[in-house]
Amino acid sequence: MTGLKHLLLAAVIVGCLYPMVSIEAGTDALSDKIEKERKNLDQLKDQIEEKRKQADEAGKKRDSVLQGLQSLDERLVQYRQAHQDISRKLRKKDQEIEMLTRQMSSLQDRIDERRDAILARLRIQYMEGRLGHWKTLLASDSYGDFQRRLQYLSAVSERDYALMGTFRADVEELQRAERQREDARTGMLVYKQSTEKHLTDIKSLKKEKRVYLTTITHEKDSYERALQELERSASRVDSLLRELENRRRAAMARPPAGSLPRGLKGLLPWPAEGNVVTYFGRQKHPTFNTYVQRKGIEIRTPEGSAIHAVMPGAVVYADWLKGYGLVIIIDHANGFFSLYAHASKILTAVGAQVTAGQTIGETGDTGMTGENTLYFELREGADPVDPLQWLAKR
Repeated sequence: MTGLKHLLLAAVIVGCLYPMVSIEAGTDALSDKIEKERKNLDQLKDQIEEKRKQADEAGKKRDSVLQGLQSLDERLVQYRQAHQDISRKLRKKDQEIEMLTRQMSSLQDRIDERRDAILARLRIQYMEGRLGHWKTLLASDSYGDFQRRLQYLSAVSERDYALMGTFRADVEELQRAERQREDARTGMLVYKQSTEKHLTDIKSLKKEKRVYLTTITHEKDSYERALQELERSASRVDSLLRELENRRRAAMARPPAGSLPRGLKGLLPWPAEGNVVTYFGRQKHPTFNTYVQRKGIEIRTPEGSAIHAVMPGAVVYADWLKGYGLVIIIDHANGFFSLYAHASKILTAVGAQVTAGQTIGETGDTGMTGENTLYFELREGADPVDPLQWLAKR
């Protein structure tokens, strides 16, 4: 009876525990499933975030048409600078070789002269024989005469010795100059090879830029994006000039009498030599039937031509600007600003005071241009004016 009670009690206990075990097992399985789904969700979020970043980067690359152009220009400027440095070194080596050649020619003349003198002395000594000196001494008719003859022979010997010494020194110097000239020629050859490589790189980059510009100007989407970026760059210039103008007005209630260069209208010196190829004002694109408002003019010039300040003033900007390339902006402190773009080299710095006609840079093809041009703007305050009305007639 007691055993039966135990069996019944065990059955009851097992029956009560079994559902609890089943519930706990089910709860664990559900937790695992939830955790797994959470991890999948986190992975999905990471993938979405990565895709978004990629899309943003692609958008930036797609939108920044002018950044790609500027990257090409920066490499071109570096190659050109390296080419100019090598060219200067080549000219220096050429001058060194020319100087060494003249030095060697002078040394050779001295060596030939001293060789002739040595040969003449040898002929005399040969004719006098081995006892020539003794014959001269023994021919003395007094002790005084003997002393004079001995001094004469000593002086002749010293002169012959010095002649041989200078002859040997000249020969050694000539050999040293020959080695230096050979080293200079070897260095010159290395520079020439480096120059040829830089020229090849420049030619390749120019071709790449032409293709890039062709893509921009012949694909409407790229062209419109480029225009938008150019407008943003132009807005940046406008903002800078407005800020400078506001500062100027704050510094003085009104400009000093006679400070505005009205008398200079039509008399300002040109910023560069060349022909005007793009004019001030509204212009139409020949392919896309769109219009752009040009705030300045473009002057076609040979690469590396001097850029001149049209009036005295202070440099307020000298750096890259998307679409414009290398840019210089001058505050003329009389209500006017001038802007010079597409430069290949800047020869001034922010804060520098410049005079009218001073060279501030060199022309080039940086920015959104496929040829060597200078883009020039003249502003009265922040407002653009037609530069041709202010530049001297020609």
